[in-house]
Amino acid sequence: MTNPLLFLLVFVVAVLYSSAGFGGASGYLLAMSFFDIPANVMSSTALVMNIFVSAISFANYFRAGHFRSKLLIPFLVTSIPAAFLGGTFKLTQQTYTSLLYAVLTYLALRMTFFPVLSDKSDWSSRPVPLWAALVSGAVIGLLSGMIGIGGGIFLSPLIILAGWGSSKQAAASAGAFIAINSLSGLIGRISGGTFAFGAAQIPLLIVSLVGALIGSQLGAVQFSSANVRRTLGVILILAVGTYWLKI
Repeated sequence: MTNPLLFLLVFVVAVLYSSAGFGGASGYLLAMSFFDIPANVMSSTALVMNIFVSAISFANYFRAGHFRSKLLIPFLVTSIPAAFLGGTFKLTQQTYTSLLYAVLTYLALRMTFFPVLSDKSDWSSRPVPLWAALVSGAVIGLLSGMIGIGGGIFLSPLIILAGWGSSKQAAASAGAFIAINSLSGLIGRISGGTFAFGAAQIPLLIVSLVGALIGSQLGAVQFSSANVRRTLGVILILAVGTYWLKI
């Protein structure tokens, strides 16, 4: 994993994704998929990078006063064990790749055509139904643990579309959700014998952190979140389109 192009891609992904408020796991996975890296190494590395980058994002939103525990804890009740379980699954390279690109296709379409979701005007009057939080948390957690992402990309739009919180509150919850689920999935991989992260991957982690620090600053003062997300969506569409045309 010493290819200079891979380091460049990870850096660019970290800058762009963090400027748009994302942890970047899907982007890291896409970048690594171009270099014939084993599935367990890809997912493990993405999870480690995701934990640190999303923690930085959550800290910023928490300090700004946007965090609401009611938009996080109910989802974590089921997502944590589900992410752990998903992390123990031993998928074949083909199964993992197909599942990964299916998720990337969804993300590409959402970021391209729905880059920003408008807040509901009556969000404050809508409590989160416990059953909805438990079910969605379990589904998101399981999928996240299996492919090596945090799941915030699914939780954030759910909170906004359901009218349970504002976009900034959703982003704060997503940051914590990503970090905690990524950690749970990582522990699951360790216990299941599928964790593969060592000294060779540390440089990638450092590059992603530098990119995240730069991107989060640019996103806060200069970049348009909608334009960045739409650009990421187009890039993902081109990448996943190439994959689906080959099979």
